[in-house]
Order: sequence, then C-alpha cells, then structure tokens
Amino acid sequence: MKNNIKEKNFISAIIYVHNYEKEIYKFIKKVNKELEENFEKYEIICVNDGSTDKSVTEIKKASDEITQTVISIVNMSYFQGKELSMQAGIDLSIGDFVYEFDNIEIDYDLNVIMQIYKESLKGFDIVSAKSDSNKLISSKLFYKVFNKNTNNMYNINTESFRILSRRAINRVKSINKTIPYRKAVYANCGLKLKTIEYKSVNKKKSIKMSRETNEFRKGLAVESIILFTDVSSKYTMVMSMFMILVTIITGIYTICIAIASKPIEGWTTTMLLLSFAFFGIFSILTIMIKYLSIIIDLIFKKQNYIVESVEKITK
Repeated sequence: MKNNIKEKNFISAIIYVHNYEKEIYKFIKKVNKELEENFEKYEIICVNDGSTDKSVTEIKKASDEITQTVISIVNMSYFQGKELSMQAGIDLSIGDFVYEFDNIEIDYDLNVIMQIYKESLKGFDIVSAKSDSNKLISSKLFYKVFNKNTNNMYNINTESFRILSRRAINRVKSINKTIPYRKAVYANCGLKLKTIEYKSVNKKKSIKMSRETNEFRKGLAVESIILFTDVSSKYTMVMSMFMILVTIITGIYTICIAIASKPIEGWTTTMLLLSFAFFGIFSILTIMIKYLSIIIDLIFKKQNYIVESVEKITK
C-alpha cells in the first residue's frame, strides 16, 4: 500500500555493482519502488566497479523507466573492490541519510528497508540489517576472531545492507583519511549503532561471486585482522619471546657443555656468539613489532576523544 505521507529527509541509495547484469535491473526497480513510496526526494547512485559484462546497460535500462529521481553511475577506472567503490559513492551522495547496498542479494522483505530507516530516527546513526540464516563457516570464523581481538565498541557481523546518517559519514571522514574496512571503522566511530535481524525469505543464494571479488574478500579479511585487531602483534610477540627463550637456553646449554666436558676448540665461543647475536636480533624484532602496533593504533584505531552527542540544558 502506497504511503500518502512521505518522509521529508533526502535519501541517497548507493548500490555496488560488479558483473551483476542478470540481477541489477530488478534490484534497482525494487529499491526504487520502496523509496518512491516512502520518500519525497531521493537519489540512486550505482557504483560500477570495473564490470566486464552488460551491467551498465541494465542500469541505464532501469534508469530510462524511472522518472521520479535521478540515477547516477560512478564508473571506477578498474576493479578496486567494495570498500573504495562504496566510498566513491558516499563522496558523491548528498542525502541526509545514506543507504549502503553493497550486497544486492534480496533475501528480505522490502519493508526492512524502511524498518532500519525508522530505527535510525530513534537516535541510531548507523543501523544494519542482517539475516537470521546461517552464515558461511569462513565468515563465522573471521568475525569470531575479529570481535574477540579488537576493542571496538560494537561487534561486527555479516550484514545485508545498512543506513548511515550524514553525521555518521562526517564523523568517519573526520577521524580516518583512509577507510580500509568500513564496518570496523563504523563500529569504532563513537556513535550509536544497531543491528536488526530479519527472517530470511530466500535461503538459497542466487548470485555467484566473481574471482576478483573472492580474491578481494580474502585480502580484505587478512588486512582487517592485521590493522584492526591484536592477532598479528600477539602472535609475533609470542614467537619472538619464544625464540628469545630458546636462545637463552642454548646459551646456558653451551656454558654447561663447556664446563662439563671438553668440546671442540672454538665451539663454545661460536655458540655463545650466535646465542648473543640471536638474542639481540629477536629483542630488536620484539621492540619493532611493539612500535609498529602502536603506529597502527594511532593511525587506524585511536582518536583524541570520541563524543557520542551533546545535550544542551537551559533553565
């Protein structure tokens, strides 16, 4: 049923596109229908991430049939992955609220689109929608490791799409020059987040990821673990300390052999020299690892201070 009283806020809908010629036309039409029925003014921005099929043709086909709004196409110079592509779309958007559709798999009732918008009006600057269906084992493992080894205010999960307030977009831009992983930055930007779980209406996935997308996802997972968690620093610190311990034991063993027996001439001196040399190397590596982890903290994780909101009280 069409909503007679439409929302006044201007909405931007950013859609990520990479070789989706079979799905993008229907997706745009469905999203447009929902936005048209509920908002007075909105825009749709399709980010074409180096598609090699007829995705752009399908976008233009949908655009020709939609007269209520403007559909823009951001063509990336080459395949650059979801993070940079979605950021390009956000930079072009002018909406008071911005939808991020970086996954065009529709396994939800379309009213979920309005549900997360209404939730954002309650004071949540970032509201995400996620399915209640089982995630991939690889995704479960990644999020479990990530959430356990990070100090983010909120845990992150597999999400279908989300909505951001303009305040959230401005906040993220102000604290990070580069955004290597949006969800991690959103979870630590200091604003209120909420995730709404919906009942999946289509358990079967119909969109097959391309080889480029699979490679990008793997690379992003590794980079995110390194940049936003303590896993890599903990592992390298433990290994360095272990090697230092082995070096000390080797030195003690060498001295004991020298005292208890008559080793080959020069053997004791050589082993002691090697022990001290490796001790120095692993000590330096330990310091360097700690130094690098501090730099990563300063660049990607920590800000001077984070304010959620300001409330003025007058009498």
